[in-house]
Amino acid sequence: MGVVAEVERKLARARCRQETDGEPELRTSTMTHVVWVPPPWLPRAKRVLAGLAERHPARTILLVPVAGRRSGVEAHATVEDFPIRDGREVLSEVIELRLFGDAARHPASIVLPLLISDLPAFCRWRGRPDWNGQALADLVDVCDRLVVDSSEWTGLPSAYGNLARLFERIGVSDLAWRRGLPWRVALAQRWPGIRKAERLTVHGPRADALLLAAWLRSRLRREVALTRRNADLLTTVLVDGEPIEPTARSGTPTGSDLLSAELDTLSRDTLFEAAVHAAAR
Repeated sequence: MGVVAEVERKLARARCRQETDGEPELRTSTMTHVVWVPPPWLPRAKRVLAGLAERHPARTILLVPVAGRRSGVEAHATVEDFPIRDGREVLSEVIELRLFGDAARHPASIVLPLLISDLPAFCRWRGRPDWNGQALADLVDVCDRLVVDSSEWTGLPSAYGNLARLFERIGVSDLAWRRGLPWRVALAQRWPGIRKAERLTVHGPRADALLLAAWLRSRLRREVALTRRNADLLTTVLVDGEPIEPTARSGTPTGSDLLSAELDTLSRDTLFEAAVHAAAR
């Protein structure tokens, strides 16, 4: 509880400094946003957080596990202000907790008292989870939704089987699934002709291609072959050699855009879950 009290004191001081800048401020939060972020992922996580700007005012808790023998927690807390209309500002709280040793294996004891009561708690897990680790189990137990990006993982497609085992415990989102949305809509518009599809050819990341093909298999309830050419972005999809044009294509969404869309979702996505099961098989 000493860490929690320290965080609250730092936030209180930060709010006082913000209140002296003369700008009308809105102190509001729509959620608690927990981010499990090993040190190599921290710069990217902070860029995504900055890109969210005023879209999701939240208390963000960055959990940074640090390997080593020393056990303990180092806390840093700030209040970020984002300008909105009429010259006003909206404030978001950012808490960075560096977890050393045993503290990294049991994060719930620190996170739970910092969650905002009666608001949803999202956990964005950067990198591949330790599926059998206590940290993942802890955060699944205290959060309402888990957001991953399976393109950050090794071991695909078998890792989807580990993800599927979480579905009865917590709502799950995958940014690789979100990136494929325009292509899924375009493929669905090919109904009923798409029923005869035999092969899907995809130029894009491995995770995006696997989930797109798995979604089609789960809808058709039969095997569809997948051929993939590696690319950093999902750029081309062909069905039996015929190109598919994605719907609503207006530039490449940023990591902030993708995460923002998932932070608007609380209910389980049964289509995604069926695709994950199909990918794991």
